[in-house]
Amino acid sequence: MASILLPEAIEVRDSPIHGSGVFARRDIEEGERLLQYIGEKITKAESNRRGLAQEEKSKSTSEGAVYIFELNKRYDLDGNVPENTARLVNHCCDNNCDAVNVRGKIYFEAIRKIKKGEELSIDYGYDISHFMDHPCRCGSPKCVGYIVHRDQRKRLRRLLNQRKKQSVVKKTSPEKG
Repeated sequence: MASILLPEAIEVRDSPIHGSGVFARRDIEEGERLLQYIGEKITKAESNRRGLAQEEKSKSTSEGAVYIFELNKRYDLDGNVPENTARLVNHCCDNNCDAVNVRGKIYFEAIRKIKKGEELSIDYGYDISHFMDHPCRCGSPKCVGYIVHRDQRKRLRRLLNQRKKQSVVKKTSPEKG
């Protein structure tokens, strides 16, 4: 089961974002379906177990953290398999692809025109509750410094600004003694 739908459209190579990435070999039009995200269908309980174990492992290795996608309320898809090229698509705060679920199958589709040579990217959609565990290196002008879902980035900016202000106040407060 190959994960590439349009092999002539993409290639894997070193990424400035993280490790390997997937790049456009030609111009790609908005709406083109590029990759299928494949892997093992697992229960939510198994997904949680694997996710926590992989996060722990990633702290001491250079491996990616978690390759699990939600399929529905009962099942997830663990894409941590070598033949899953889609697992190499990196996060970007200004992503050019989205993951779509079509009858229980996950596909990556272009959400805007992608130019030849451009790296494919998605929004990993991590929750803000553990943002410190997921620093972002996408380099986008829209980057907030951490991988969080686009709907939570405004809230994260406010939180980071509050922390910065508190840090400045602590540094400029006179010492009591």
